Amino acid sequence: MNYFDLPKIDLHCHLDGSVRPETIIELAKQQNISLPTEDIEQVRELMIAPETCPNLDEYLKRFELPLSVMQSAEAIERISFEVFEDAAKENVKYLEVRFGPLLHQQRGLSLDEIITAAVKGMQKAESQYDIKGNYILCILRHMPKDQIKKVVDIGAKYLGKGVTAFDLAGGELPGFCEEFIPYAKYASEKGFHITIHAGEQGSGQNVYDAISMLGAERVGHGIHIKGHKGAYDLVKAQNVALETCPSSNVQTKAVDDLKSHPASKFLRDGVPITINTDNRTVSNTTMTDEVRKVIEEFELTEEEYFAIYQISAESSFASDEVKQLLLAHLPK
Repeated sequence: MNYFDLPKIDLHCHLDGSVRPETIIELAKQQNISLPTEDIEQVRELMIAPETCPNLDEYLKRFELPLSVMQSAEAIERISFEVFEDAAKENVKYLEVRFGPLLHQQRGLSLDEIITAAVKGMQKAESQYDIKGNYILCILRHMPKDQIKKVVDIGAKYLGKGVTAFDLAGGELPGFCEEFIPYAKYASEKGFHITIHAGEQGSGQNVYDAISMLGAERVGHGIHIKGHKGAYDLVKAQNVALETCPSSNVQTKAVDDLKSHPASKFLRDGVPITINTDNRTVSNTTMTDEVRKVIEEFELTEEEYFAIYQISAESSFASDEVKQLLLAHLPK
């Protein structure tokens, strides 16, 4: 199987975790930001998480450097373009990128300017490459909640024009869903799709809650439904696609190693799974790498790969028109 040439769909990719190290150095110079080093290999080391981190929080530290240079509209637009360009160059046909607009206000950018810049970068890539995309707006669970509705209100202006969904991300505590019910409901009423990071760090109950309390149509990661019958059954019954990210899950110790990742068992038991990068730079990966690892580790057939691709297309938050374009890549 030629992994590079396979058509691919990535539904779970973070903007600030997918910045080119070279771009960090260039933007830091332009913005007069002092980096710990300007050596490209050392910058790369600061941005890429170790093969195995002790926990998710350690992994999340790798976002500090990229965020330091992502405080201007020009920088956000450039990085957005480059993420879509990099994906397009490895035959990713559709990419949903998520980011937290509230993280980009350190130098006074408005939420409108931030979202506009991200969408402009994506649209520029769409005009130059054979790729379609959308943005998902993330709320970080540990941040104050007073601006969540403002993010939703401003983001709503871009629905159908580059923005498609609402997400909760960041460190995952058991039982987090209840306090976010009003915000997910508000986003849903405004027309946002809902995807929630849940079940990444050991709690299958969080997946159950994300679907039943927050109306999650997809779940970010979700792998710990394997130990929770209620969540497992609910995912299957409601056909809620899991956005699995194999390399990232190994790094953050969500699973011990790739061999113990439940993705293939889920697939073969009718649980809808998708394969995604999570963070192209922080996890030092590409969609080609993720697809290759999963196919080889679990000895998936080409037919099984395209079953995953089809799930990805159908559970994407793309327009019906774009979904038809994506499904046209399935073997006849």
